[in-house]
Amino acid sequence: MFRILKEKIPSKEINAREKIVTFLNLYSYLSIRRKSIILENVDIIYIDGFLLVKLLNLLGIKCNRKSFDMSSLAPKVFSEASEKKLSVFIIGTKPKIIDKAIANIKHNFPSLNIIGYRHGYFNNQKEREETLYKIRRLNPDIVICGMGTPLQEEFLVDLRKMGWKGTGYTCGGFLHQTAKRINYYPKWVNKYNLRWLYRLIDEPRLWKRYFIIYPLSITVLLFDFIKYKLRR
Repeated sequence: MFRILKEKIPSKEINAREKIVTFLNLYSYLSIRRKSIILENVDIIYIDGFLLVKLLNLLGIKCNRKSFDMSSLAPKVFSEASEKKLSVFIIGTKPKIIDKAIANIKHNFPSLNIIGYRHGYFNNQKEREETLYKIRRLNPDIVICGMGTPLQEEFLVDLRKMGWKGTGYTCGGFLHQTAKRINYYPKWVNKYNLRWLYRLIDEPRLWKRYFIIYPLSITVLLFDFIKYKLRR
């Protein structure tokens, strides 16, 4: 796993055209670690999480925080797509919530060409495959997928295997947050890197993630680092 991080994490933002881009934090690292083969088919991994950025820098992987939200890459992607008239398909979050998220995105980026969207839940494998074929037929330039890790990575990789050659971004909880408001984090929260605290207050269910899963993930990350070093 640590080898994949070394290979896929760039030290700065790079051109993502026709690539699959995903974002890891300490929570998603633990979720995808057992299915790390998925990341072999991802082109770029950015680190979404100030603490994980610090840890990786200490372990020899130079990186900066990049996230698919309005405090980072999302407005750049939407603005560029609007200017270049690129087509966008958005998939993720729950029914009804996705409608609110799309309405907020369209309101703030009226020139964005969203050619389709849907929620990220499937009743069965057949429905998932039908959705993949539908997106493939539409052939959007950009697909934004927010299903949580590793489902979102698997979806974009499967879409690529079907012959789609556009640019794919995973977006985690971005659509859920955007359904509330386009700029989920206040400016002072971004300024002082207090996004974790703000989310904790706004979503109390995250207490377990921050205080149980994160320490476990740090331990596992250090284990993976030691194992990687011993194999070299």
